[in-house]
Amino acid sequence: MTKEPAAVFEAVTKTYGSVRAADGVDLTVRRGETLALLGRNGAGKSTAIGMLLGLDVPDGGRISLLGTTPEQAVLAGRVGAMLQEGRAVSRVTVRELVGFVARTYPRPMPVADALALAGLTALADRRVDRLSGGQAQRVRFAVALAGNPELIVLDEPTSALDVEARGEFWEAMHGYARRGNTVLFSTHYLEEADSFADRIVVLDAGRVVADGTPEDLKRAAGGALVSLDLGGAPSAYLSGLPGVTEVEIRGDRARLRTDDSDATVRALAARDAIRGLEVAPLTLNDAFLALTRARAGATPEPEPSR
Repeated sequence: MTKEPAAVFEAVTKTYGSVRAADGVDLTVRRGETLALLGRNGAGKSTAIGMLLGLDVPDGGRISLLGTTPEQAVLAGRVGAMLQEGRAVSRVTVRELVGFVARTYPRPMPVADALALAGLTALADRRVDRLSGGQAQRVRFAVALAGNPELIVLDEPTSALDVEARGEFWEAMHGYARRGNTVLFSTHYLEEADSFADRIVVLDAGRVVADGTPEDLKRAAGGALVSLDLGGAPSAYLSGLPGVTEVEIRGDRARLRTDDSDATVRALAARDAIRGLEVAPLTLNDAFLALTRARAGATPEPEPSR
C-alpha cells in the first residue's frame, strides 16, 4: 500500500456570503482508514465533502485527492461518492443501472463484484424503483463502487434508514473497507462513528476542533459519569461535590459529570447518598458535546444547498 495520503486539505477556506463554511481546514486522510467526519448542522461537513469531490472550489488553500486534483481523481473513477440527495431511476433493474454507470469509467469494477459488495446479488434483476429504502441505499452504494474506487465518500449514508437497514448497509461497507480501501463518511449517528471509524474528525464553525480515535476523543473530553438514584432527597448539594462539573436530573435519577470520580463517590458515601450508583467513562456523545459546547449557544448557520 502506498504511503501517499488519500486526501489532503491545506489551509482550506470557503465562504458563502457571511458564512465561513471552511476556516483554514488542515486535514490528512490516510490510505486504508475509515474516517468519520462529525459536526453539528452548519459545522462545515457538507462543504468539506463538496470541495473534496470537486463540486465546490475552495476560496483559499489546496486540496489534493489521491495525489491529483479532485476533478481528475473523480473522472478517473478513483473516487466513489454517496451524497445525501438521490432518486430512484424508473423501469431499470439494479444490474442494468450499475452496469450502465460502470461503463462510464475507464477501469470499472466488475458489475457482479459491485453487486456482491453491496449485498445486492439476490436483487440484481429487481427494478430499482420497487426496492425498500434500505435496499435502494445499497443500490446507491453499488453505483458508488462502479468505477472501482480507491476512496469512497459517504455523506450521511444512513440518515433515512431504520436500525436493521443501517446494520445491513454498514456490513456492506465493511466488505469494501476490508479490501484495504479508504472510507470517509459524515454522520449524525455518533454510535456509528464510535463503532465503525478508525479515526474521527470533529468540525465546528468550519474548523477542525478534534482529531483522533474514538477513545482519544473520549479521553480528551476528560472525566467520567457518575449516576445515582436520588430517592426523593434534594439535589441542590450535587453541584458542590468534589470534581463535579455538570449535573443533570432525569426524574428521580442524577447524572454527574466529574473530573475526579473517586473524590465524587467518596463525598457521596460521606453523605450516605449512594443508591443505585454507576460510574462509567464518557460516551462519544458526551465527548462530542464537550468539544462543541463553546458554540452551543449560537444558532448554527445552514450550509448552502446544492
